[in-house]
Amino acid sequence: MGRFAWFILGGYFLGGYTCYAQEKPIYKITKAESALEIDGKLLESDWQTAQQISSFKQCFPYDTSLAQTKTIVKLTYDHKYLYVGAICKDTNRSAYVIQSLKRDYSYPRSDAFAVFIDPFLDGANGFSFSVNPYGVQREGLIQNGGVFGVTTSWDNRWESAVIQTAEGWQVEMAIPLKTIRFKNGTQKMYMNFSRNDLKINENSAWVRVPRNFNIATLAFTGEIIFDAPLMRTGQNIALIPYVASGFNRNDQNNQSAFPYNAGFDTKIAVGSNLNLDVTVNPDFSQVEVDRQVINVSRFSLFFPERRQFFIENSDLFASFGFTKIRPFFSRQIGLGFDSSTFAVKQIPIPYGLRLSGKINQNWRIGLMNIQTLRDSTAKITGQNYSVFALQRRVFNRSNIAFIALNKQPTSDLSSPQTTNRILGIDFNIASKDNKLIGKLFSHHSFSNLGIGSGNANASWLRYDNQIWALSWNHEYVHEAYRAQVGFVPRASLTDPATAQRIHNTYFRLEPSIYKRWYPKTAKINKITFGTYYSDYMNQNLESNDRINELSLGILFLNSADLLLKISRRDVQLNFDRDITFSGQTPLSAAKYNFIYGSAKFISNRRKTFFVESEVRLGDYYNGSSQKYFFSVNKRIQPTTQLSFEAERNRFKMPYISAPIHLDLFRFTSEFSFTKQLFFTTFLQYNTQAKNVNLNARFQYRFKPMSDLFLVYTNNYTEAFYTKNKALVLKLNYWFNL
Repeated sequence: MGRFAWFILGGYFLGGYTCYAQEKPIYKITKAESALEIDGKLLESDWQTAQQISSFKQCFPYDTSLAQTKTIVKLTYDHKYLYVGAICKDTNRSAYVIQSLKRDYSYPRSDAFAVFIDPFLDGANGFSFSVNPYGVQREGLIQNGGVFGVTTSWDNRWESAVIQTAEGWQVEMAIPLKTIRFKNGTQKMYMNFSRNDLKINENSAWVRVPRNFNIATLAFTGEIIFDAPLMRTGQNIALIPYVASGFNRNDQNNQSAFPYNAGFDTKIAVGSNLNLDVTVNPDFSQVEVDRQVINVSRFSLFFPERRQFFIENSDLFASFGFTKIRPFFSRQIGLGFDSSTFAVKQIPIPYGLRLSGKINQNWRIGLMNIQTLRDSTAKITGQNYSVFALQRRVFNRSNIAFIALNKQPTSDLSSPQTTNRILGIDFNIASKDNKLIGKLFSHHSFSNLGIGSGNANASWLRYDNQIWALSWNHEYVHEAYRAQVGFVPRASLTDPATAQRIHNTYFRLEPSIYKRWYPKTAKINKITFGTYYSDYMNQNLESNDRINELSLGILFLNSADLLLKISRRDVQLNFDRDITFSGQTPLSAAKYNFIYGSAKFISNRRKTFFVESEVRLGDYYNGSSQKYFFSVNKRIQPTTQLSFEAERNRFKMPYISAPIHLDLFRFTSEFSFTKQLFFTTFLQYNTQAKNVNLNARFQYRFKPMSDLFLVYTNNYTEAFYTKNKALVLKLNYWFNL
């Protein structure tokens, strides 16, 4: 694992849980004596007698003083709801910074108030609920201790109301207790409260979060002590059916279709801590279009999961391994390769079952079983996917997790049938004060391909104390390792001449070191300088892709950001390959090294008009390349967001007579007519894909979490001849049973 890794890990065990102890503030919450009306006014007697929190600390731009903006928080509860009231006073009465009236807005880029809840006191998993000054809601899951923020793809129903006052604004929340997974009889939860006041560029919280950490980090919370044990009352069952229909037209083969579909998701609380999710025929008609990208790498790109069934407690299954060594990636389920068209095809899922959640404070469990159907025309077999995950909390905020995954065919076609199984163990590390985080894992795959078992393992450790950020990473993937339901893009290479996929063993080393300065000036908040190293090696420890990088980052007090980099890259091409990714003459297999630099700038995003730009120039293999990116963004608060993006990748190679250009243009418009009515348009032109895409989406949220969508999509050639088009009408409704 390396001396550096053992040094940090040793320090973690010797001192990480003793010298980092921090006294948690305590709030005693009393039960409401009468019903509360959720109107934002906080006039009931229970609000008047509730203990109040008023000593918010500044977390950004500094983290050593009290907040300039005054925020007062009060709590109460009854047998159904946790009530949160906040009085958000303003020192600056100019217009609020609001992205839109659409649910699940970006919290860092909007004025807002948020509550972060850790119901199991484990510092690892929790919930976030947030409201902006216009009453728009945002809810999400906190996973992995909140190190990477909040996952807003999780949805649930709760109530809130906001009123404007002479001093600012007030918010009142009613969060159903049955929505929060907790142990019956508990009298304590960990929470933190945060206020974003972008008008004066301040983020503050009840429990101070150091400015080098995400504001949702669960290492920094206070104790909420209830005056009586909490008990779940009533059933917590949600039924979410959908119906979808539409029209498809393929102008290239002169075929039309009128597809229709129906199905449902069900969420059932099992006891107080577990959740049973059932899906029947989940919907693949994406009402949110994937943003097109220009891929100038030799490997596949990662796109996130959006299907509701896979979201809650998704970290139990999806966080095993690393971002590029994932044994389980749910977006692989329901996709098959059509050998007749050499294209990926969607495969119906008749059902899926998943049980996940907490057994107690120390144990989490996840069980999943999903079936896909056979497609005889495409020669795709039906498959059954089973996943078992078990997680045990150790020390304070760390855990040891075990995964078992099985993929096997359930129908017989003439093509060879393969099974794929993976067993793995992960040790997820998080110190009490969040200064040390990391992961150690080892996974083994087993397939009936006559190749035996394969192993993948890695160690990642990061120490961050505001001034220094030190990290270590090693990765190892054996050539026999197969993750057919995962995402391991570097585990195999395709020979362009024969289209044969060749699996290979590889190692990777990836250390980095960065130092930060916080100058006492009126312009700059933080300066970061450091070095990054990444080296992929074959089984003989011969380097085949190495990057050495120096970077300088400047974060300005007004939130503008500048990043400068200079890099040297050494690449071993194992095959003749088109490294312009445009279908041109391939470059000969050999070893190449080249140096390039880049600059990226983002202006003050709190303004209603801001820009982003990036330039990368330098050598590229035996030629040169340039990348230019520019975007302009305009908000008309709070109803409209407009953006235009342009990207050009230019390659000039000595063996190609003319420069190669890969361009991407994107225009996006989002109109929030009300908090229930939205219209979004994407117009994208990608010269690499030789495609022009138009996507227009109308959304009417007629009840909480219940939507009517009308989506029109048209794909054109570069000469604007229609290739295919589709119109989809989709209705989903959230029933609480």
